[in-house]
Amino acid sequence: MTAEARTAVVTGASSGIGAATARALAAAGYHVVLTARRKDRIEALAAELPNAEAYALDVTDRAAVDAFATVLDRYPSVDVLVNNAGGALGAEPVATGDPADWRTMYEVNVLGVLHMTQALLPALTASGDGTVVVLSSTAGHGTYEGGGGYVAAKHGAHVIAETLRLELCGEPVRVIEVAPGMVKTDEFATTRFRGDTEKAAKVYAGVDQPLSAEDVADTITWAITRPSHVNVDLLVVRPRAQASNSKVHRTG
Repeated sequence: MTAEARTAVVTGASSGIGAATARALAAAGYHVVLTARRKDRIEALAAELPNAEAYALDVTDRAAVDAFATVLDRYPSVDVLVNNAGGALGAEPVATGDPADWRTMYEVNVLGVLHMTQALLPALTASGDGTVVVLSSTAGHGTYEGGGGYVAAKHGAHVIAETLRLELCGEPVRVIEVAPGMVKTDEFATTRFRGDTEKAAKVYAGVDQPLSAEDVADTITWAITRPSHVNVDLLVVRPRAQASNSKVHRTG
């Protein structure tokens, strides 16, 4: 099946990596269904793309996710799911972290992936050539101080991808995990620090060319567009200036 006849669903598509991935997949010829809570943003983006539509959706709301899955029944096939919705809240140590923040991060980064994957898996399997992408993080593969809640959530997302790949072995569905390191977007760090732009700016201070949302979107699209028999199990992508979660070269 050509890309033009294929449908890709992207969660968290209202900004950052999700929006960039929607653009990249549309440019590759996919029909793209953009989902996010912010309806105005995804509708504006869908209007820019050649073959796209928007659907307001909170991935933590299982009833809403199930209703969305029935809407997709009108498509000839559902071929790609990009589980991008996620995010971090706070950078407090484990001793003083807010359990509400941890719960929120778990619900969107782990249960959101679970809800979407469970709801769309029958259609992805029926397509005969489905792909599930889990956008985790290098935080899902190594710890760092002040990142306990986010690290725990992204480890959960990683485990979903790893387990699902084992369970689907023999089925016509690939499971791809992309784990970005330091990515500078308009919202990620600002949201994490509750709107404190000064703290957010310090995350990237002195770093020569952190990854952009477009860099990650290009990586995701490359993995999706490999031949059907090629499964990119795990792709870790960092800027050259970052050697690990805690080893970053800074100038000045």
